Amino acid sequence: MKFVSWNVNGLRACITKGFWDFFQNADADFFCIQESKMQPGQAVIETPGYYQYWNSAQRKGYSGTVIFAKKEPLHLSTGIHGSYDDEGRVITLEYPEFYLVNCYSPNVKRELTRLDYRMEFEDHLRGYLSELSSEKPLILCGDLNVAHEEIDLKNPKSNIGNAGFTYEERSKFTELLQAGFIDSFRFQHPDEPDHYSWWSYRFKARERNIGWRIDYFVVSEHAKSQIQSTCIYSEILGSDHCPIGLEMHF
Repeated sequence: MKFVSWNVNGLRACITKGFWDFFQNADADFFCIQESKMQPGQAVIETPGYYQYWNSAQRKGYSGTVIFAKKEPLHLSTGIHGSYDDEGRVITLEYPEFYLVNCYSPNVKRELTRLDYRMEFEDHLRGYLSELSSEKPLILCGDLNVAHEEIDLKNPKSNIGNAGFTYEERSKFTELLQAGFIDSFRFQHPDEPDHYSWWSYRFKARERNIGWRIDYFVVSEHAKSQIQSTCIYSEILGSDHCPIGLEMHF
């Protein structure tokens, strides 16, 4: 079963930059999008063979998550137990074999003005994921807006304390893993550097591969034996993020 996740930084903009070519070539069973920046009625989005599940932010042109799925779920929910739904950050699909959670974690901003909000979000998300994972395997994907370890960004020393690499954000990711989850890419590629999923638009960062790995597939630890492969589609353009992939056997 093939999963793809991509922060498209505006779906309508990404569509003009080759989104559909990648979507069709990927042929994923589940294609998860973060930062759609649109309401479902703002453009005609046709995905033959896929069901569409949207959670758009109340504020237009901001945040938002989408899942295109080949299979209809048993159950759909948005937000975290009814919370954090105004910014369209979380979609959960339940299937007989697993839960799929698509998440766009809040950015703490340059001056860390949303750090407290982010810490609360992380605690609620971790509790929610742990609850679901106790029932059946869980796959969390998305832009989690944190580089966990120094290997996950090009210039760690100069970025300590910056948004996405604060001790607080990193420690919350550690807490998530300690709660019974694994970072699937790092599980398969424990010591490989220079694998990134986001690059600044400035200073030719992508051309020079000066990036951060902040997009993840996090999987219930008790399902790690079902992971078949993980990948980062670093060659795919269209956003300041690139897509990431996971294949699992169910």
